[in-house]
Amino acid sequence: MQEASVILKPGKEQAVRRGHPWIFSGAVKKVSAGVAEGDTVQVFTHDLQFIGTGFWGNASIAVRLMRRTPGPLDQDFWNEVILNAWNWRRRMGLAGSRHTNCFRLIHGEGDGLPGLIVDVYGTHAVVQPHHEGMLRAADKVAEALKNLKEAALETIYLKATGTLPGATDIWLMGNAAGAEVMESGIRYRINWVEGQKTGFFLDQRPNRDLLAAYASGCSVLNAFSYTGGFSMAALSRGATRVLSVDVSQKALDLAASNAILNGWEERHEVLCADVPKFLKEQTDQFDIVVLDPPAFAKSIQKRHNAVMAYKRLNAAGFQAVKPGGLLFTFSCSQVVDRELFRHTITAAGLESGRSIRILHELSQGPDHPVNLFHPEGAYLKGLVLAVD
Repeated sequence: MQEASVILKPGKEQAVRRGHPWIFSGAVKKVSAGVAEGDTVQVFTHDLQFIGTGFWGNASIAVRLMRRTPGPLDQDFWNEVILNAWNWRRRMGLAGSRHTNCFRLIHGEGDGLPGLIVDVYGTHAVVQPHHEGMLRAADKVAEALKNLKEAALETIYLKATGTLPGATDIWLMGNAAGAEVMESGIRYRINWVEGQKTGFFLDQRPNRDLLAAYASGCSVLNAFSYTGGFSMAALSRGATRVLSVDVSQKALDLAASNAILNGWEERHEVLCADVPKFLKEQTDQFDIVVLDPPAFAKSIQKRHNAVMAYKRLNAAGFQAVKPGGLLFTFSCSQVVDRELFRHTITAAGLESGRSIRILHELSQGPDHPVNLFHPEGAYLKGLVLAVD
C-alpha cells in the first residue's frame, strides 16, 4: 500500500532541511484525501522532491518526521533506531552500570523519534507515546525493545492515558507494576502504573548528584519533593536533616519508604502541604533549599502567569535559605526559556534583598539529549545560587 503524501508550500521546507523534525500545518499545501491522525505520510517539497516520512497529526504540528531517507517505518527501522539509542546509553555509562540501572532510553526528538518516550527501570521498560502515530507503533517499539538482548527486559508497559485522551495503559510484555531500582548507588521503589510520568523524574539525575556533593552536614528542604529523589541524594552524603514537602501524600509515602529502604529514616521527615502556602507561612531556614515545581505553564498564553508564580515561589525560597546557604531552583516549563527563567529568578533575588551568586547553571541529563536543530527540547532549566 502506497503511503499518503503531504506537499509543502514553496520555501516551507527550509526548516526541515536544516534538521527540524516538525512540519507545521501552515507549511502544508496539499495532503492526500482521507489522511487521519497517526497515519504514515511521505513529505515532498512543492516541486515533488522527497523530504522524509513521518506521522500525520490534525493539529498545529502536522507532521513529525521519523526518517529522512526513502524507506518504510518497518521493524528494521525501529530495531536500528532503538539499538542506536541503547548503544549511546552504554557510552554514557548508564546501560550496564552497577550503580545506576534506571535511565531514559528514548527521548523523543533528541533520539530521532519525535513523540516517543521510553524509560528503563532495571529489567523493565515504560513506553509513553505522545501522539497517535507512536501509539499505533507501540507493538513495533516493544519488539525492538525485546531485541535488545543486553537489556534482558522482563516488562514492557505502555503508559498512554496521561498523554493521549482515550488511550489505554497495557502491558506489552510481563505484568510488573513497579520495581526497586538504583540511581548513583541509592535504592528507590518505582511504581510506573500509579506514579507521575513514567514513575520517576530521571532527567534530574546529574542535578541530584550535584546536590549530594554539597549536602554533608547540611539541613535540606526539598520542596515539591515527589518521591524524594533530591532528598535521598542529600541523605546519601550525610545531610543531617531533610524535610520533603509535597501536596501528594501518596508520593510522600513512597519517599518515606525510600528513606527506610536505605536506612536513613531517622534523618528524614515528610510533610503533606501546598508548597507556596507552606513557604509563605514557615519560618525555619535551611542550609539547602530545593525548588523543583511542576510545569507552571504548558502554553504561551499562560506564560505570564507562570513567570509571576516562579517569581513569588523563589522570593519565598530565598527567605528559607540560611545565610551562606544554597538554593537549587528549577523550571520544566518549555515555554519559559532559559533567559526568561534567569530574569525571573533575578527579580525574585532583588525582592529578597539578599546577596546572591550563581554557582551552576543546570539542565537535563545526557540521556535526555536535545536535537541541535530542535532547541524546544531543552525544557529543563536550573540554577544553583549561593545566598548570603
